[in-house]
Amino acid sequence: MKLTKMSHACVRLEKDGRTLVLDPGGFSEQDAAVGADAILITHEHADHFDEGRLRAAMDADPATEIWTLRSVADQLAAAFPGRVHTVGHGDTFTAAGFDVQVHGELHAVIHPDIPRITNVGFLVDGGTVFHPGDALTVPGLPVETLMLPVMAPWNKISEVIDYVREVKPRRAYDVHDALLTDLARPIYDRQIGALGGTDHQRLAPGTSADV
Repeated sequence: MKLTKMSHACVRLEKDGRTLVLDPGGFSEQDAAVGADAILITHEHADHFDEGRLRAAMDADPATEIWTLRSVADQLAAAFPGRVHTVGHGDTFTAAGFDVQVHGELHAVIHPDIPRITNVGFLVDGGTVFHPGDALTVPGLPVETLMLPVMAPWNKISEVIDYVREVKPRRAYDVHDALLTDLARPIYDRQIGALGGTDHQRLAPGTSADV
């Protein structure tokens, strides 16, 4: 499987000539979802869910479909009847030839005064890749490649390190990193790499790795 890191939280996966895109939000490239056979959205926040980017992909290919939680599906289903599928924790499905399991139910706590929204993570092809969205969800299954949210209003580096330790992936690639300045990146790289207990790497937007 080929994994391409797009800007911020967006990831493209390619296998057997088909493409799965996760979280092409407003911080990602304008064409981040174009060319996708299937799209997965973890939650409704604008840096993960951008209706314009999704419409561009859906209009470009009438066969493209979306799998997401209800709060996002309700905003899209009328425009794309039969092409938007609602999923939740515990569901399994196949999208564009990728086998997907859904894990998690709630967004991480930003502040006690801010109501929590729903959030799901997607475990792809039996743990080859896990994208948790905006939560530190532990799927309870082996994970080869963890897409690791490194910088957000709802986390701190000690939590990120402990999350890597608990999931125990073979490797971790940064996502949710648009808020992380270039000055801070070496600190995060060094500390997560030294303390996380896994192969921690960072892919620049547009670069790929085989997983």
